Amino acid sequence: MKRNIAFSLCFATAVFVATTVLSAQQAPASGKNMTEEQVNDANLQLMRQDVRSDRKKLVAANLPLTETESTKFWPVYDRYIAETVKVNDSRLALLKEYANSIDTTTEQQADSLIKRWLALDQDDTQLRLKYVPEFEKVISHKKTAMFFQIDRRLSMLIDLQLASQVPLVKP
Repeated sequence: MKRNIAFSLCFATAVFVATTVLSAQQAPASGKNMTEEQVNDANLQLMRQDVRSDRKKLVAANLPLTETESTKFWPVYDRYIAETVKVNDSRLALLKEYANSIDTTTEQQADSLIKRWLALDQDDTQLRLKYVPEFEKVISHKKTAMFFQIDRRLSMLIDLQLASQVPLVKP
């Protein structure tokens, strides 16, 4: 039951973030000024922090760590998430770029968008591979595997929510 509530919070936050990004980017340009953009970006950053906080709570609730493991695990986790944020910053910039050109996307832009999106997927995978040995230094291999299962599930939930909010490219 606890997990279902937590996953629901994660879903709701992801949907809100995706909807906010797309609606802000699709708003008529004549009604936008720099101050509104800055407010939207600040709100988006706060929502992203909430997602990270919810994610950490979900990991804590589902990954059984001893006190000793916990002391060593969370600093590695925080470094991992900091690097994940960088990849997600690029993903967000790409999503904004797409939202800004949604009705005028050319063949070349579509090609570039998909290639850059797939490259970001590769960056995610490379980051996980980089951190497997880091986590294995502080927790067991099985707990590391469990952590990455939890992490991947959460990523997939967020990705699914984002994907469901992004309109398909019009042929």
